[in-house]
Amino acid sequence: MRALVTGATGFIGGKLALRLAGMGWQVTAAGRNAQQGRKIALAAEGITYIRADLQDEASIMKACEGQDYVFHCGALSSPWGKYDDFYQSNVIGTRNVAGGCLEHKVKRLIHVSTPSIYFDYTDRLNIKEDDPLPARSVNFYAATKLLAETEVDRAYERGLETITIRPRGVFGPGDQAILPRLLKANERGKVPLINGGQAKIDITYVENVVDSLLLCAEAGPDALGRKYNITNGEPVMLAELLENLFYVLRQPLRAKPLPFRAVYWLAGGLEWGAKLFAGGKEPLITRYTVGVLGTNQTLDITRARVELGYEPKVTISDGILKFADWWRKGTDD
Repeated sequence: MRALVTGATGFIGGKLALRLAGMGWQVTAAGRNAQQGRKIALAAEGITYIRADLQDEASIMKACEGQDYVFHCGALSSPWGKYDDFYQSNVIGTRNVAGGCLEHKVKRLIHVSTPSIYFDYTDRLNIKEDDPLPARSVNFYAATKLLAETEVDRAYERGLETITIRPRGVFGPGDQAILPRLLKANERGKVPLINGGQAKIDITYVENVVDSLLLCAEAGPDALGRKYNITNGEPVMLAELLENLFYVLRQPLRAKPLPFRAVYWLAGGLEWGAKLFAGGKEPLITRYTVGVLGTNQTLDITRARVELGYEPKVTISDGILKFADWWRKGTDD
């Protein structure tokens, strides 16, 4: 089997590329980070790395040539930034990938989206894939990822086999976002424990996400054109998650209990100041981050279990142990 993995120099894409290569697939890994790309290529024989920006139509078209499957993991993922940057990467980039798949008759496109499209600063539990979406996206990332799903839907209508997953809060060895940000905040004595950390959330161990992507490649015709929530299926209180993480790392948790409303308005002020006086640089905390840490949001993964046969193999507790071991070593996985 031949597969193109976009975003292969990122977290999910890199793990997927290595797993596929280990299974004997012929893998082309596309990404912007040349240094990380070379590491991936060296880590497993048979991986071909190409440096490519998603918005470069010619490069993406060429990368899709001769592929059986395309796993589109690439995106600009951030709570902060300029709309045009998100649009070019997430919308135009996905349009280019879908166009390349259609042009070169790729068997199937498997697209990584996000449950951020569900978020609206309210408590929402057991969200299903077809539940109503907010009237307005919470930020530019969510807005453009929703538009990216539309690009995939259009390709499906034109005859391309597509499946989309929406993985929530991905963590594990190699994570440079979720848990590392909390650890760095703890070093400064400033882990914000909004509303006492009582928010119930979902997270997902990265290799479970990779499992779901492989299941998408194997799925039958009933799954085509569908969207699937992916989590560990273990909703957990934020405070409990943090206590477990810092206990395993044998570090004291330096949390600051904070009321939601006060921190939300503070973040709004910091965002305003960043736009006016800091040249658009990301502020210390955003309203989106406050919302994620301070509101309940869990996903229903019944559809993935029933239609894909998805079952998380690595629990959150075991995933934390694996992450902690990697973090202590201070090396890339």
